[in-house]
Amino acid sequence: MFNAFIDLIFPRICSACLEPLQLNEAVICTHCRFDLPKTNLHLENDNVLMQKFLGKVELKHVMSYLKFIKGGKVQRLMHELKYKGNQEVGEMLGRWYGAELRDNGFAEAFDLIIPVPLHKKRLISRGYNQSDCFAKGLSESLKIEWRDDILVRATNTTSQVTKSRLERYQNMDNVFAVKHQEYLRGKKVVVVDDTLTTGATLESCVLSLQEFDIKDISILTLAMA
Repeated sequence: MFNAFIDLIFPRICSACLEPLQLNEAVICTHCRFDLPKTNLHLENDNVLMQKFLGKVELKHVMSYLKFIKGGKVQRLMHELKYKGNQEVGEMLGRWYGAELRDNGFAEAFDLIIPVPLHKKRLISRGYNQSDCFAKGLSESLKIEWRDDILVRATNTTSQVTKSRLERYQNMDNVFAVKHQEYLRGKKVVVVDDTLTTGATLESCVLSLQEFDIKDISILTLAMA
């Protein structure tokens, strides 16, 4: 009764459709959860995202949970996650995707989750790393460790948003460094990020990691543009 009273005064809003949430709902309403545009790329061995990295870096799996549609629900969710401080959006979507991957045979596919890092200056400014949120949610469902101290961003790059494909790759050249290299030995590593557009950022991460004795590397993102 108390929660219902609070909702009357301060209504909780679905981050995807902006409609009021019901008492048993959190962050994203039930309708939006089942209406999200899923890619289902985990059901395809050689999907369109794998082709994006073909001939550039060697990857075991490349998958995204949702399709980014301009003006759609996924764009609103990503905006909430990256710019509105709504970290629970990333964690919840990570839990949902992790459960879906687990139920489709990926429970043993990865040993370690590594989020794409922010530079220290941007991390201080934002207060959190949105990729950490996604990693945390995946970790909870897949029962796999995640660490944010393995991959570090050595260079504070400018935003990728307005850059061309070539400029994005040039902007990400030699950006990342790897710490605790001995911990990576023999691991099945999955690098996670919020959105995959050209793949320049993730390719740079993989190039930094593949120098070490890792069994295999995969990529997971919340959305693909």
